[in-house]
Amino acid sequence: MAAMLPKLLILGGPVAWLLMLASAVALTVFLERMLHYHRAQINSTEFLNGVRNVLRRENVVEAVSICDATPGPVARLVKAAALARDRGRDGIREALEEAGMQEVPKLEEKLNVIATIAQVAPLMGLLGTALGFIDIFEVMEREGQFAHASLMAGGVWKAMICTALGLAVAVPCYIAYNYLVSRVNQIVLDMERSSNEIVNLVSDPTDGRNE
Repeated sequence: MAAMLPKLLILGGPVAWLLMLASAVALTVFLERMLHYHRAQINSTEFLNGVRNVLRRENVVEAVSICDATPGPVARLVKAAALARDRGRDGIREALEEAGMQEVPKLEEKLNVIATIAQVAPLMGLLGTALGFIDIFEVMEREGQFAHASLMAGGVWKAMICTALGLAVAVPCYIAYNYLVSRVNQIVLDMERSSNEIVNLVSDPTDGRNE
């Protein structure tokens, strides 16, 4: 099949090349998001315990440095809370909410690219199919009763290849989009679970209830 791919792309015409380009873009975005989410999901409990030990020594600067060196939204939430430590529990909660509102869009960034490709790919395939049939009817009109199947084969190839490619690109993109959304939801849930612990950690690091 791989050896036939260049031939199929040539027979499929410009739309087939556009579909392959779209699939390459979707794959690049998927891999980049997967790497980003892998870095974003840390061991929250272990990280929070480490920050707590630092805050017990009233060393806010070191705690902020640890947060800067740790990837992921939970670390940035802790940093925002630590910097708002003098504002009391309500101020810490407000800082967490503001930081959370900034983190969620970062997690959802570029997902619309994969969703758009999943929606548009079948339509692009349909466009290629229509162009293929236009080629068929152009041959029939030009050749009249002498139109032979071999002369119309190019249009048939274009129509079928574009239809197949459109679906072949759309289905994996749809699956990839839903998988990435599930990963985002997991990270957001981890952020929400950590929020209360972060408030307690920053406002009263000597409290050992969360260890």
